[in-house]
Amino acid sequence: MQHASASAQKAMDLENKYGAHNYHPLPVVLERGEGVYVWDVDGKKYYDFLSAYSAVNQGHCHPEIIKAMNEQSQKLTLTSRAFYNDKLGPYEAYLSSYFKYDKALPMNTGAEAVETALKICRKWAYEHKNIPEGQAQIIVCRNNFHGRTTTIISFSNDATAQANFGPYTPGFIMVDYDDIPALKNALEQNDNIAGFLVEPIQGEAGVYVPAADYMAQAAALCQKHNVLLIADEVQTGIARTGRLLATCGSCDCPKKDCSGTPEVKPDLLILGKAISGGVYPVSVVLANKHIMDVITPGTHGSTFGGNPVAAAVAMAALDVVNKESLADNAEQLGNLFRELLNAYIAKSNVVSLVRGKGLLNAIVINDTEDSETAWSICLRLRDHGLLAKPTHGNIIRFAPPLVITEAQLRDCVSIITKTLSAFEN
Repeated sequence: MQHASASAQKAMDLENKYGAHNYHPLPVVLERGEGVYVWDVDGKKYYDFLSAYSAVNQGHCHPEIIKAMNEQSQKLTLTSRAFYNDKLGPYEAYLSSYFKYDKALPMNTGAEAVETALKICRKWAYEHKNIPEGQAQIIVCRNNFHGRTTTIISFSNDATAQANFGPYTPGFIMVDYDDIPALKNALEQNDNIAGFLVEPIQGEAGVYVPAADYMAQAAALCQKHNVLLIADEVQTGIARTGRLLATCGSCDCPKKDCSGTPEVKPDLLILGKAISGGVYPVSVVLANKHIMDVITPGTHGSTFGGNPVAAAVAMAALDVVNKESLADNAEQLGNLFRELLNAYIAKSNVVSLVRGKGLLNAIVINDTEDSETAWSICLRLRDHGLLAKPTHGNIIRFAPPLVITEAQLRDCVSIITKTLSAFEN
């Protein structure tokens, strides 16, 4: 088992002493990244198979994105929204064209964008659906992950995220994920439903992929009941699942059949993470005019939201997605990844299945959620030059940068299967 060097241990000790203990990192200290690789403080190279939770889809330190950030940072970094700047308007027009919506509301982090979408949804419900003030309800899904702000944890069923942070924000109804009858029942039983907030794939829950027509059926129910469909694509968006968006209905996807999955265009689309290629905190909520126009001066804001650096970085990051055909690469190599892993799993006692879409995948370890097996496997993967993290105890998520090549992917699968074989009974 790899042991920490003196310099790595010093860095970890400093975090432990002076930082809040709100994360449980894998014991590796990174100092450099390029493409699909990262290097630790001792110069050891690793494949990054987490991509900062899918924020680094374009690869670490992509030169075109870094160039855009550096050039803009030397001209103008921040004006607040007290004044216009020469980047925000072009950025909003770029986003609206790119994702086929009328308007964009730029923010900084994924959780901020989710909070923004919730506010827009409620205000729309009071002003356009005539729900009595303070009575709007938003349907959410069990095992969701939308962030860790007070409002968001109020509708989480993750005991660790929620315990001892009450009182909790009311106004949410929880239904099972991938359960259309449950959603239909909730919509029929309550006239005060404003929206349905959902992840097209539940990433933090273990890369749970719903039925192929789940989002399309949910969209139809929302339309029938005059309820806004709010898609949180912070992790699944920006080519991660083999398409620009997991919902796909708001993009010019050349593969119109999309592997048999119907297209869906959410009323509110939430994006973050890879919209900046992991270079800068950028998020956005997109909607058409009749929804977004409920936001007026003073009703919402952010000092850093839509700043010039964010605008320049995001446009460059999205250009890279198109130029380098990252959605196509994610689809092709994702299929190959699952094919190769399934061949191993057919003879495995330690792994029960692999699931995912594009290059957002996970393996389920044949052990209980409270076991240490998945963590131990991730430590051994690190020793063999590949970085990944467990989620929900017995699940390991695999999400490499989308710039990965087939040769690199096959090398990574070899590392993964070699590592797993050491844990077989």
